Amino acid sequence: MFRVIAASVSLVLVGGCSSVPSSAMSVPEKTGTVGAASGGGAGASSAAAQAAGDAPGMLEAGREQLRSGTVWVATEVNDWFGDIPFEEGGMVTHGRLGIRALWREDEDLRFNVRLRARLQLPNLREKAYVFFGQDNERELVTDQPESFSREQQLLTQDLREDQTLFAGVGVMLRDAFDLRVGVRGGYKVYTQARYRKEWLLGIQDRVEFRETLFWSLSERFGSTTSLDYEHAWSPTLSLRWRNSGTISQESDGFTWSTSLGAFKTFGDDRLLSLEALLTGEAGADADVGEYGLRAKWQQPVYRDWLIGEVIVGHFWPRHDGDVDRDRVWAVGGGVEMRF
Repeated sequence: MFRVIAASVSLVLVGGCSSVPSSAMSVPEKTGTVGAASGGGAGASSAAAQAAGDAPGMLEAGREQLRSGTVWVATEVNDWFGDIPFEEGGMVTHGRLGIRALWREDEDLRFNVRLRARLQLPNLREKAYVFFGQDNERELVTDQPESFSREQQLLTQDLREDQTLFAGVGVMLRDAFDLRVGVRGGYKVYTQARYRKEWLLGIQDRVEFRETLFWSLSERFGSTTSLDYEHAWSPTLSLRWRNSGTISQESDGFTWSTSLGAFKTFGDDRLLSLEALLTGEAGADADVGEYGLRAKWQQPVYRDWLIGEVIVGHFWPRHDGDVDRDRVWAVGGGVEMRF
């Protein structure tokens, strides 16, 4: 499975490189005359302008290569389970490729890559699916909510040590309940039982509850509980209070996160938010390990499938053994391609 995934990612990279026009790679030839040099400068400007004009085409080609590679993966995996061709009812859903950069005071600039896709395979019937990608290993196993991922909290991570490839199979037992068995880097197995339920408390109020029971060799048995509340002041402005907690047999204590903020939508995936965040761990020297403010702007960069995001945060962390809190600024930004 991991060889198939690696081949798919390689197809995307090779396809993206092959779409670069040769004119954008050319260097004007130098001559000894002023007029020729001037012409060379005009040629360089023309090449740069052509490269800029070809950028949308390169994006389209890169996305097509990414989707084609994912469909190839889906076709190969579908054939493992039966004789029904993938074209007869197969689908690729929830495809996401994200590339982000993060800077935090007193730390080096870090880059992060995330990949996720979900495959509906005809040979697995309607309620089973295959998933694969690359993500933070602990967040993957414990099923952390996106809003409390290290990326969204502007916490740095090491691409080699913290990230992992993964693949697995999930089964929807009911609309709100599914079971998943996955394998991550080094052929390490993990399992999850996930429940999700949403309640409408009225026209303006909504509550969402998520519970994930998980098992892995590193964490052993554990659970992640999430409870979110949203109040809509208007069709475009809302208040959101989000909470999450995780505990496992191998963790030192119950880790928790909470945020409260205002969210303003401007249509077409344009979103502005300002939140106050707190995170901590029961039993640590400081119950509240870090608190701070986070502002985020999100909007489409190209069409409706390339989404850009910028996050600015100011935080007051306190590490074990420290008496006083630090003050740090952090900035993150990136793009996500939906396929």
